[in-house]
Amino acid sequence: QVQPVESGGGSVQTGGSLKLSCAVSGSSSGTKCMGWFRQAPGKEREGVAVISPGAGSKYYADSVKGRFTISRDIDRDIVYLQMYSLKPEDTAMYYCAAYRWSYCGGDYTLTRLGDYPYWGQGTQVTVSS
Repeated sequence: QVQPVESGGGSVQTGGSLKLSCAVSGSSSGTKCMGWFRQAPGKEREGVAVISPGAGSKYYADSVKGRFTISRDIDRDIVYLQMYSLKPEDTAMYYCAAYRWSYCGGDYTLTRLGDYPYWGQGTQVTVSS
C-alpha cells in the first residue's frame, strides 16, 4: 500500500507561485512513478506532471509546460510541484498519485488515471485575477 499526502496549497494572485509537496509512504513507494493531477469544479480530473522513480524522466501537460516543474527527493520520498506564473485557470484541487508501475515512458502517463491506484486527499490551489 502506498499513501500520498499533499500539502502546500493556498491562494495567490495571478503571476504568483506556489510549491506543492507530496509525502509518500508505504512499501515500494520509492520505486513508483508519481504524478500530479488537478480537478477544477465541473471539470474532469487531468494530468499535470509525472516523474519517474529516479527523476530521470518527466512529463508535463501542455498547459503547464514552462511554468511548472516536478521533482522528487528520493531519500525523503517527497514529490514536489513548483508552480510559477500562475493563472486563474490553474485554480483547482491538486492531487498526488502513485502509478501502478515503476516504468513511465511517455506522455500517456498523464492521461491514464485508471493506472494510478493510490491517491492523496488533495490540496486546494486558488489563483485570483
